[in-house]
Amino acid sequence: MTQTTAAAELREPPETEEGAGGQAHLGRAEDFFLRSILPLVLALGTGAIILAAIGVDPIQYYKDVYSGGVQFAAWQDTLMRVAPLLLIAVGLIIVFKAGIWNLGMDGQFLLAAAVIAGVGPRLEHHLPNAINLILLFLIAGAVGAAWTIPPALLKARYELNEIITTLMMSFIGINLAQILVKGTFQDPATTTPQTRAFDFAALLPSIPGTESTTRRWSGIHIGLLIALAAAVVVWFLLSRTSFGLRLGVLGASLRSARHMGLDVPRLIVVSFLLSGMFVGFAAATEILGVKGYVRADWNPAFGLWVVPLVFLARLHAIGVIPYVVLLSLASIGGDYAAQNAGLTSKFTLLLVGLTLLFMALTEWIARRVELGGSYLPGVSYRRQRGEDSG
Repeated sequence: MTQTTAAAELREPPETEEGAGGQAHLGRAEDFFLRSILPLVLALGTGAIILAAIGVDPIQYYKDVYSGGVQFAAWQDTLMRVAPLLLIAVGLIIVFKAGIWNLGMDGQFLLAAAVIAGVGPRLEHHLPNAINLILLFLIAGAVGAAWTIPPALLKARYELNEIITTLMMSFIGINLAQILVKGTFQDPATTTPQTRAFDFAALLPSIPGTESTTRRWSGIHIGLLIALAAAVVVWFLLSRTSFGLRLGVLGASLRSARHMGLDVPRLIVVSFLLSGMFVGFAAATEILGVKGYVRADWNPAFGLWVVPLVFLARLHAIGVIPYVVLLSLASIGGDYAAQNAGLTSKFTLLLVGLTLLFMALTEWIARRVELGGSYLPGVSYRRQRGEDSG
């Protein structure tokens, strides 16, 4: 079987094709609305009901989210938050495209952040700044990728559940990062458990034209451009190359991938490595562009925030950008809105959780009305395996 033939067999049925029970498949517009728009609308609506129930004006709350994320130069913070979120998203899209779960993003992120925050200040006075930044990006990508090797090998060789192994590695990575910050990379000049701070001149340069004389930072750092470029590269990789086709075949049907003679273990390992690499790059943009150091108690937990976005965008590396911008706006403006409403700043996480809940609901509805194949990793494989056993 050729790759072209396999791809043709795995495509979604045309919009006018009848289902097995005589029920017509819904078109692309209905599919997009049901899987990509409706969960977000329902999450925001339910959030508004919860806000009203606890005595908070939901309209004012959402207005404050906009104000806190856009007005008074806050839009710069919002756009800079896009950089790590988008890099994590494209990393997840690669591995999810292969039908594999990588839920160890937070451990990969924090460990990469701790390493470059500990190493960077020791190098910044010995290397030209451009070379130092490139080197730190490569180190962060290598650390993030290396932390995926154990679950990748366990999945590829022994078919162990990668959800369990990646979560296990994430827990270890988070705690190892704290140990490094408190020990090896501890700043000797302070009793606070943190790494040495970078000099401002050693951080990522600003995008020309975004500088502001009223802010501590000089403008939007070029990490945003790096993230946008990464999204384009991943889109091209997945949609215009044979590697992307092989990942798609693997994600759609493990049996078809093996029947085609694809090296499934190698694809699993490579997809994991690429995913972890982009998570490491995300850590580099946050440390080298915004933070400048790492504290032992710092854990932004960006990873699980991003998971709903990649499915709302239907695993499209460019299509995920608007969702990332929206999440970035909610995370930056949400702090301001929560403060005004007397709520915890974690209310944004509730909206993310509601989005996940309604994604599951709409996915169930999509399967009931015989929409095209699921975008959730492993669904096609488990369905196929069930058919085989029957």
